[in-house]
Amino acid sequence: MTDWLVKLFIKDYENIGSTQVRAEYGKLAGIVGIISNVFLFAVKLVAGIVYNSIAITADAINNILDAASSVVTMIGFKISGKPADKEHPYGHARAEYITGFIVSVIIILLGLELIKNSLKKIFKPDPINFSYLTVIILVIAIAIKFWQSRFNKKLGRRIDSTALMATGQDSMNDVISTSAVLAGTLLAHFTGIQVDGYMGVGVAVFIIYSGYRLVTETLNPLLGLAPDPDLVKSLEKKILSYPQILGLHDLEVHCYGSNKKYASVHVEVSAKEDFMESHDIIDKIERDVKKELNINLVIHMDPVVTDDELTNDLKQKVNDILKNIDETLSMHDFRVMAGKTHCKLIFDVVLPSRYSDKGDEIRDRIQKEIYKIDPSYHAVITLDRNYISNYK
Repeated sequence: MTDWLVKLFIKDYENIGSTQVRAEYGKLAGIVGIISNVFLFAVKLVAGIVYNSIAITADAINNILDAASSVVTMIGFKISGKPADKEHPYGHARAEYITGFIVSVIIILLGLELIKNSLKKIFKPDPINFSYLTVIILVIAIAIKFWQSRFNKKLGRRIDSTALMATGQDSMNDVISTSAVLAGTLLAHFTGIQVDGYMGVGVAVFIIYSGYRLVTETLNPLLGLAPDPDLVKSLEKKILSYPQILGLHDLEVHCYGSNKKYASVHVEVSAKEDFMESHDIIDKIERDVKKELNINLVIHMDPVVTDDELTNDLKQKVNDILKNIDETLSMHDFRVMAGKTHCKLIFDVVLPSRYSDKGDEIRDRIQKEIYKIDPSYHAVITLDRNYISNYK
């Protein structure tokens, strides 16, 4: 059914690289979410009021929140689809995260209100008016929510949308919460044990947790989340696939939405190569990465000496020193400036994030080890960071 809806309502649906097509996917997901969730809200609300169930009423409010979330999702996709302008040269794709954050806060606030009402029900319980119609309504709701989850996740995977994937997971959470309400209703009917208020608290807590989770998912990209490790590996593999490239470092990746990625990197080339030829290779890599990975890449070229015996020997020794201190340490831009009385070893050391406050200590250890090789060696070390991982 998902493919049928996509083909029916989205023109050029296969062109997922288009911002406009992505917006159409978001619009379709939003409309489907609004219609189905408003229907579930109305049916559950009536059932909750008629049969005096705070848990069913809480679940109904959860559905209307989902409908509101679908509205905000549509707005977010609409804004994110706007082209870049003077004030926003990287486009508006992050609007999707902002709107998601707003919905998340509303979800948490309403979840807290539901807890208050449910606690009142626990301390002053009223009997639930059981009906098999209620059971049928809840079973239908579970089936619809399960379909919603599969629908949104499939669209999310197709266009690589974290918002739709989160919406799909939220629908699966609703399957769990509605199943809990159904279990409580049946338990009260067959055993006489009144757990309606407790189930209401459980659903409310689940809503709050979902809101909190969505807050983190929407704020992290805005704060500057580390890029997808698989994306980084693909980019590094692509760059290093060119035989003229000897190594790379200082790779940074910035995302302004799933379809807008920018990256910069330093690559090492042999100093013996013709400058114009090396520059031509750099241009080719940038074009190929844009075409194959849809990443706007900017490359800085670092010429390195590859045929000097002293430089190569000292570079290997310094590498061994770094690995003995910590396997995750690495270096780049290694140069040797030999003088009459001393020799300068100039290089950058990439520190893991856990060493952010121990840079001077690491530098001193490296300098002492180099001094042991030869007292005339003086290390000039620049401390660097790796922006693509929390570990390296």
